[in-house]
Amino acid sequence: MYFFKTISENVKSIHADFKKNSKTKRMVLCALFACIAAVLQAAGGFLPVLGYFISPFATAPILFCSMFSLPLGLMAYFLTNLLLLILQPSELIVFPFTTGLLGVGTGVAFYFFKKRISIIVAGAAFLTVGIMILLNVVKFPLLGPTISTSFSFLTTGSIFLFSCIYNWIWIDIVLILFKRLNKTLTR
Repeated sequence: MYFFKTISENVKSIHADFKKNSKTKRMVLCALFACIAAVLQAAGGFLPVLGYFISPFATAPILFCSMFSLPLGLMAYFLTNLLLLILQPSELIVFPFTTGLLGVGTGVAFYFFKKRISIIVAGAAFLTVGIMILLNVVKFPLLGPTISTSFSFLTTGSIFLFSCIYNWIWIDIVLILFKRLNKTLTR
Protein backbone atom coordinates (compact mmCIF):
# COMPACT_ATOMS: atom_id res chain seq x y z
CA MET A 1 0.00 0.00 0.00
CA TYR A 2 1.12 3.56 -0.77
CA PHE A 3 1.41 4.86 2.82
CA PHE A 4 3.25 1.81 4.14
CA LYS A 5 6.03 1.82 1.53
CA THR A 6 9.61 2.20 2.65
CA ILE A 7 10.80 5.49 1.19
CA SER A 8 14.01 6.44 2.92
CA GLU A 9 16.54 4.39 0.91
CA ASN A 10 17.29 7.25 -1.51
CA VAL A 11 17.69 9.57 1.44
CA LYS A 12 20.10 7.18 3.19
CA SER A 13 22.28 6.89 0.08
CA ILE A 14 22.44 10.65 -0.46
CA HIS A 15 23.07 11.09 3.28
CA ALA A 16 26.07 8.75 3.02
CA ASP A 17 27.34 10.55 -0.11
CA PHE A 18 26.97 13.91 1.63
CA LYS A 19 29.14 12.74 4.53
CA LYS A 20 31.99 12.10 2.07
CA ASN A 21 32.31 15.85 1.41
CA SER A 22 34.74 17.95 3.39
CA LYS A 23 33.50 19.65 6.54
CA THR A 24 33.99 23.06 4.93
CA LYS A 25 31.85 22.14 1.96
CA ARG A 26 29.09 20.83 4.24
CA MET A 27 29.15 24.01 6.35
CA VAL A 28 28.99 26.23 3.26
CA LEU A 29 26.02 24.24 1.97
CA CYS A 30 24.34 24.58 5.36
CA ALA A 31 24.87 28.36 5.31
CA LEU A 32 23.53 28.54 1.75
CA PHE A 33 20.38 26.63 2.73
CA ALA A 34 19.91 28.92 5.74
CA CYS A 35 20.24 32.03 3.55
CA ILE A 36 17.73 30.70 1.04
CA ALA A 37 15.28 29.84 3.83
CA ALA A 38 15.66 33.29 5.41
CA VAL A 39 15.04 35.08 2.11
CA LEU A 40 12.02 32.93 1.31
CA GLN A 41 10.54 33.43 4.78
CA ALA A 42 11.21 37.19 4.73
CA ALA A 43 9.41 37.49 1.39
CA GLY A 44 6.14 37.85 3.29
CA GLY A 45 7.30 41.19 4.67
CA PHE A 46 8.99 42.48 1.55
CA LEU A 47 6.32 41.53 -1.01
CA PRO A 48 2.99 42.06 0.76
CA VAL A 49 0.65 39.76 -1.21
CA LEU A 50 2.94 37.60 -3.32
CA GLY A 51 5.33 37.06 -0.44
CA TYR A 52 2.77 35.13 1.59
CA PHE A 53 2.62 32.56 -1.19
CA ILE A 54 6.43 32.40 -1.33
CA SER A 55 7.18 32.12 2.41
CA PRO A 56 5.92 28.52 2.86
CA PHE A 57 8.74 27.42 0.55
CA ALA A 58 11.19 28.26 3.34
CA THR A 59 10.49 24.73 4.58
CA ALA A 60 12.37 23.19 1.64
CA PRO A 61 15.93 24.38 2.40
CA ILE A 62 15.65 23.39 6.06
CA LEU A 63 14.15 20.02 5.11
CA PHE A 64 16.88 19.32 2.53
CA CYS A 65 19.63 20.29 4.93
CA SER A 66 18.08 18.12 7.68
CA MET A 67 17.88 15.20 5.27
CA PHE A 68 21.51 15.59 4.26
CA SER A 69 22.71 15.83 7.85
CA LEU A 70 20.66 16.17 11.01
CA PRO A 71 23.19 18.35 12.92
CA LEU A 72 23.59 20.64 9.91
CA GLY A 73 19.81 20.82 9.54
CA LEU A 74 19.51 22.06 13.12
CA MET A 75 22.36 24.49 12.48
CA ALA A 76 20.59 25.80 9.36
CA TYR A 77 17.37 26.19 11.39
CA PHE A 78 19.09 28.30 14.06
CA LEU A 79 21.09 30.25 11.51
CA THR A 80 17.90 31.06 9.62
CA ASN A 81 16.39 32.38 12.84
CA LEU A 82 19.41 34.63 13.34
CA LEU A 83 19.21 35.88 9.76
CA LEU A 84 15.51 36.60 10.17
CA LEU A 85 16.34 38.65 13.25
CA ILE A 86 18.29 40.94 10.92
CA LEU A 87 16.17 40.75 7.76
CA GLN A 88 12.60 40.58 9.02
CA PRO A 89 12.16 40.34 12.81
CA SER A 90 8.38 40.08 12.50
CA GLU A 91 8.80 36.63 10.92
CA LEU A 92 10.60 35.33 14.01
CA ILE A 93 7.30 34.49 15.65
CA VAL A 94 6.17 32.35 12.71
CA PHE A 95 9.26 30.63 11.29
CA PRO A 96 10.61 28.88 14.41
CA PHE A 97 7.22 27.34 15.22
CA THR A 98 5.83 26.52 11.78
CA THR A 99 7.87 26.53 8.60
CA GLY A 100 11.25 25.82 10.14
CA LEU A 101 9.95 23.32 12.68
CA LEU A 102 8.22 21.37 9.90
CA GLY A 103 11.50 21.18 7.96
CA VAL A 104 13.50 20.00 10.96
CA GLY A 105 10.76 17.62 12.14
CA THR A 106 10.37 15.97 8.76
CA GLY A 107 14.15 15.72 8.38
CA VAL A 108 14.33 14.01 11.79
CA ALA A 109 11.51 11.69 10.73
CA PHE A 110 13.39 10.73 7.54
CA TYR A 111 16.41 9.94 9.68
CA PHE A 112 14.60 7.72 12.21
CA PHE A 113 11.69 6.20 10.26
CA LYS A 114 11.38 4.31 6.99
CA LYS A 115 7.65 4.15 6.23
CA ARG A 116 5.85 7.03 4.54
CA ILE A 117 3.03 7.10 7.09
CA SER A 118 5.37 7.37 10.09
CA ILE A 119 7.35 10.15 8.42
CA ILE A 120 4.13 12.04 7.61
CA VAL A 121 2.75 11.68 11.13
CA ALA A 122 6.05 12.60 12.84
CA GLY A 123 6.54 15.74 10.74
CA ALA A 124 2.88 16.69 11.20
CA ALA A 125 3.25 16.25 14.96
CA PHE A 126 6.14 18.74 14.99
CA LEU A 127 4.09 21.26 13.00
CA THR A 128 1.00 20.74 15.15
CA VAL A 129 2.96 21.24 18.37
CA GLY A 130 4.50 24.43 16.97
CA ILE A 131 1.14 25.85 15.90
CA MET A 132 -0.45 24.92 19.23
CA ILE A 133 2.39 26.65 21.12
CA LEU A 134 1.75 29.80 19.11
CA LEU A 135 -2.02 29.60 19.62
CA ASN A 136 -2.25 28.50 23.25
CA VAL A 137 0.99 29.54 24.96
CA VAL A 138 2.03 32.69 23.10
CA LYS A 139 -1.63 33.56 22.28
CA PHE A 140 -0.61 34.65 18.79
CA PRO A 141 -3.62 34.49 16.41
CA LEU A 142 -1.71 32.59 13.72
CA LEU A 143 -4.82 31.31 11.97
CA GLY A 144 -6.70 34.58 12.15
CA PRO A 145 -9.36 35.91 14.48
CA THR A 146 -11.85 33.11 13.75
CA ILE A 147 -9.74 30.45 15.50
CA SER A 148 -9.78 30.83 19.27
CA THR A 149 -6.49 30.98 21.16
CA SER A 150 -7.93 28.76 23.91
CA PHE A 151 -7.33 25.01 23.74
CA SER A 152 -9.87 22.90 21.88
CA PHE A 153 -9.65 19.26 20.81
CA LEU A 154 -11.54 20.07 17.60
CA THR A 155 -9.06 22.81 16.71
CA THR A 156 -6.10 20.60 17.58
CA GLY A 157 -7.48 17.69 15.55
CA SER A 158 -8.18 19.94 12.58
CA ILE A 159 -4.68 21.40 12.75
CA PHE A 160 -3.17 17.91 12.95
CA LEU A 161 -5.21 16.73 9.94
CA PHE A 162 -4.13 19.79 7.95
CA SER A 163 -0.51 19.21 9.07
CA CYS A 164 -0.63 15.60 7.86
CA ILE A 165 -1.89 16.62 4.42
CA TYR A 166 0.57 19.51 4.19
CA ASN A 167 3.50 17.33 5.25
CA TRP A 168 2.44 14.59 2.82
CA ILE A 169 2.65 17.12 -0.03
CA TRP A 170 6.11 18.24 1.12
CA ILE A 171 7.36 14.67 1.39
CA ASP A 172 6.22 13.81 -2.13
CA ILE A 173 7.83 16.97 -3.54
CA VAL A 174 11.10 16.27 -1.74
CA LEU A 175 11.17 12.62 -2.85
CA ILE A 176 10.71 13.63 -6.48
CA LEU A 177 13.56 16.13 -6.17
CA PHE A 178 15.76 13.58 -4.38
CA LYS A 179 15.21 10.99 -7.12
CA ARG A 180 16.28 13.57 -9.70
CA LEU A 181 19.26 14.52 -7.58
CA ASN A 182 20.23 10.88 -7.18
CA LYS A 183 20.07 10.35 -10.96
CA THR A 184 22.24 13.41 -11.47
CA LEU A 185 24.82 12.27 -8.92
CA THR A 186 25.05 8.71 -10.25
CA ARG A 187 25.75 9.74 -13.85
